[in-house]
Amino acid sequence: MILQALVQHYEDLLSAGKLDAPGWNQVKVSYALDIDASGQLLRVISEQSEVPKGKKMVLSPRSFSLPAPVKRTVGVAANFLCDNSSYFLGIDNKGNPGRARKCFEACKTLHETLLAETDSSPALAVLQFFRHWKPEEAAVHSAFQNVLEDITANANLIFRFNGAFVHDDPAIRQSWQKHYGATGGSGPQAVCLVTGETTAVEAVHPSVKGVQGAQSSGAALVSFNAPAFCSYGKEQNLNAPTGKYASFAYTTALNHLLADREHIFRIGDTTVVCWAAGGEPSYQDAFEAFAFGAESSYSESELQGMLKLLLKGQPIRFDETLLDKERPFYILGLAPNAARLSVRFFLQDSFGGFLENVQAHYCRLEIIKPSFDRFQTLPLWKLLSETVNQNAKDKSPSPNMAGAVLRSVLMDEPYPFTLLNGTLLRIRAEQEVTRGRAAIIKAFYLKRPHPDIEEVLTVSLKTDSTNPYYTLGRLFSVLEAIQSAANPGINATIKDRYFNAASATPGHIFPVLVNLSQKHLRKLEGGLRVFYEKQLSQLMSVFDEGFPSRLSLPQQGAFQLGYYHETQARYQKKEDIKNA
Repeated sequence: MILQALVQHYEDLLSAGKLDAPGWNQVKVSYALDIDASGQLLRVISEQSEVPKGKKMVLSPRSFSLPAPVKRTVGVAANFLCDNSSYFLGIDNKGNPGRARKCFEACKTLHETLLAETDSSPALAVLQFFRHWKPEEAAVHSAFQNVLEDITANANLIFRFNGAFVHDDPAIRQSWQKHYGATGGSGPQAVCLVTGETTAVEAVHPSVKGVQGAQSSGAALVSFNAPAFCSYGKEQNLNAPTGKYASFAYTTALNHLLADREHIFRIGDTTVVCWAAGGEPSYQDAFEAFAFGAESSYSESELQGMLKLLLKGQPIRFDETLLDKERPFYILGLAPNAARLSVRFFLQDSFGGFLENVQAHYCRLEIIKPSFDRFQTLPLWKLLSETVNQNAKDKSPSPNMAGAVLRSVLMDEPYPFTLLNGTLLRIRAEQEVTRGRAAIIKAFYLKRPHPDIEEVLTVSLKTDSTNPYYTLGRLFSVLEAIQSAANPGINATIKDRYFNAASATPGHIFPVLVNLSQKHLRKLEGGLRVFYEKQLSQLMSVFDEGFPSRLSLPQQGAFQLGYYHETQARYQKKEDIKNA
């Protein structure tokens, strides 16, 4: 289904004029060789432009629609009308002049073959260039002054003739198209798994570029290169027969998605792209704004209003595009794996279906927040950061966990246990229940119900709850408050020493803490002492039969929620008093 969806996306973009026809690809070019009718090199023209990179400006190559390049291994294989200095000039900086000369001869032969019957002036000029160019002249040619080092560092080159690019000449384009159509594929005939047509199978598919962590030269989405992966004597991609058109179409569509930096996002080591059937980019913009809080021209309140209307089935206009809730939508997560790519997930649903799942996720996360917290909703990256030690050098969450969490959010599935485990590990290590960690506990058990915690999965403090584990957390928060009131400015509270033990083995710890609180209460006077005594009396009434000896993980989750809710309620009251 992945390849079929990508091929369909390619056809949608092709019909909209946003992608090149088969046989043509976007290629980054640094320099153009300007030649005259006799093939003499007149000058070298830079095709680079300055683009921002971090805080500085750097030179970046320009993209051109050019004949599709070959996929190289270690052999010599020339490209038509665009290549590096080894093939166009017969020189490079790799220290092997003999191989560079072979590359030049291969490129010369290719152009002579493809342009043999083309009599346009640009075609004749290119042929004259290859016939008369001498690689040894490059070092002393005036056109290469100050740029030879850059050109020989694997920069891509193209030709210019009479003020125009050679690859734009209609006769040359027709020659290439004729050649590309005639090479129907070198593999045996078979039924293409994507299109269902009988065609020559591509043994090696074009590379996919732009996945973070993968090889910069590109990696393969479909690839077989070991006997263990082969069967019935079929090698390479003959195991998954894909025709030349399908392999070109899916890789072109995927490269287009990955090159669009405004519409990709990363979770852990996973690069995620999304698209809608039909290819309108407004669906991508809207999805990222609604689901992940990406920058938008609309305010947060406007986005929420639009989302409510859309989920009710009413079409909305987003950036001049009328969005359809039922439009098929696809999300693909890719991760690096040596020279290949791993598919973390491929999800397909309606546009509105995904948004409903994301909205349900944010509802599950809703919990009372501290006044200093600037996030109205917790974005996914913020949620995952709650499982990571923020003092560590590497603050990246577990890649497998990150991918599993994103899949759970988008498909409305139970969250992975690795998310809960990572959260509990940070709570134990730091003795701190943050908003994000409390929200994770609440959301996790809303999707995986457990009777010991189900009652207290609320947004804010549930004062009438008699859940013993939730009440234990509330009691611990009150005991901490009493200690702080009795010892203003104290550096460390009972939380720093007893929190983990209290949440795991309350039967051993709480009798000690309650006795200690009596000493702290004696230091308090007037109404404050009465206030805390009443709170203690109310909470202690739940434990007429004593404190439980041990708590399970769900029971510890109830404890941590009770502690968080009670603490935030106390801070809320202080804010109310201050504002009054």
